[in-house]
Amino acid sequence: MKTDVLVVGSGIAGCAAALTAAREGADVLVVTKASEPEDANTDWAQGGIAVTQSDPKSFAADVCRASDDTADPDAVDVLVSEAADVVNDVLVDTLDVDFDRAGTSSSEDDDFALAREAGHSERRILHVDASTGEHILRPFLAYLSDHEGVTIRDDTAALSLLTEEGVVRGAVTLRDGEVEPVFAGTTILATGGIGACYETSTNPPGATGDGIAMAALAGATVSDMQYVQFHPTAYDPRSDPNAAAAEADDAPEPFLVSEAVRGEGAVLRNADGERFMPDVHEDAELAPRDVVARTVASERDATGRVVLDVSPLDFRDEFPDLADLCDDRGVDPDDGIPVAPSEHFLCGGVAVDDRGRTTLDRLFAVGECARTGVHGANRLASTSLLEGLVWGTRAGEAAAEQGRGAAREIEYVAPDDRDPALPKEFTEKKFDRLGETMDQYVSVERTPDGLRSARARIRRLKGEADAYARTRVSRSLFELRNACICSLLVARAASEAPSAGCHRLTESEEAIHADD
Repeated sequence: MKTDVLVVGSGIAGCAAALTAAREGADVLVVTKASEPEDANTDWAQGGIAVTQSDPKSFAADVCRASDDTADPDAVDVLVSEAADVVNDVLVDTLDVDFDRAGTSSSEDDDFALAREAGHSERRILHVDASTGEHILRPFLAYLSDHEGVTIRDDTAALSLLTEEGVVRGAVTLRDGEVEPVFAGTTILATGGIGACYETSTNPPGATGDGIAMAALAGATVSDMQYVQFHPTAYDPRSDPNAAAAEADDAPEPFLVSEAVRGEGAVLRNADGERFMPDVHEDAELAPRDVVARTVASERDATGRVVLDVSPLDFRDEFPDLADLCDDRGVDPDDGIPVAPSEHFLCGGVAVDDRGRTTLDRLFAVGECARTGVHGANRLASTSLLEGLVWGTRAGEAAAEQGRGAAREIEYVAPDDRDPALPKEFTEKKFDRLGETMDQYVSVERTPDGLRSARARIRRLKGEADAYARTRVSRSLFELRNACICSLLVARAASEAPSAGCHRLTESEEAIHADD
């Protein structure tokens, strides 16, 4: 199969790239592991999408401040200067996303209701209740499905990149047990994050870091992998007294409690009922995510429990989607929602320029799998969807220009598939082991000894995955390999980098666990 532009992934970044490339006259093929929208990170996004209001300098300053002053100023300028235009073009005018409005009616004359989240100095977040992602992604996919020049192949995994003397010529894909090469003029990776590397994450299970791993194996530069952001307020069944079966197979599933809840006045309290964030940061609960996450973890360790007190707001009226999630899991918001930090977003990834171009010719990367420099060491809330939209649009245009009519077939060696398939439990147990390792040693705070233990464990897991993948073609096995590669990249980078933002290296002996 041949196409002008191959997009791997179907979140907001991949959809934006596909739409723009098609608008530029390219034939576009989107391949995605997802078989339904909720398989993508975008669909899980709650808070919203930040937009530039009257003062773009304020927005840029907030991004840089949240990044621990490590964000690339040029990348931040691209994000802030193009935010309004791209949101209006794609989300408002093209997709007609029904963002919440400030008025009591739903007429088009009402101004959008803008929320404020942690790290933002003003209200600038467009949202749809607390489930913005699904209200963007689902109409986006529906629109692309009917768009001339775009073909979407779902339930299709990319196994590896096709390269020729340092030039990327497409990817090897797997669908329904059949391996097929896709030759492309240009290839855009939009595969999302690495949540599956951790036991506790706000990401969907398919977030196995495929794009990052494939790019790294092909020789692309990968950077800032130590900057793994943890969301401070994920529902924590383990400290919920009403969830007696928290360790059982039927325990309530964790869920993200949007930053916007704190933006409307909810506060954090420890097991003693004390509000602790005002003593830590002048912005209290609206401090940057890394600060709040570390403090929540510390208070939870010290007192046994942290809850989000939603009594200062009308929680059920203002956040009905979250209220429904609480009801589904037997959580009574009036008692406070038990919370703990959970892996949320990778600020690093495949290094790209302002057009999403990687260090390999004809390979682009956008969205969470890319390192644009916008986030630096810590991401400002509600900028992930915006980054995916801005860089997806820019990469789609550049990829179309370079890729139109440029696809050509090259010789490639099909992966070896001569041995019997492994039982499903094999990869499940290995993923469990990987998640336990990352949660234990590569979490909110890391230690040199802990990172050494993590690297040793991950190398062993990766060795097993590599050995089995040499003679078997299995989506779950390749996902395990990819997750191990990404985990090892995170642990190595964390061992070598000084503390900044969401990467905190400590010598505290209390945080060191004996390796088993």
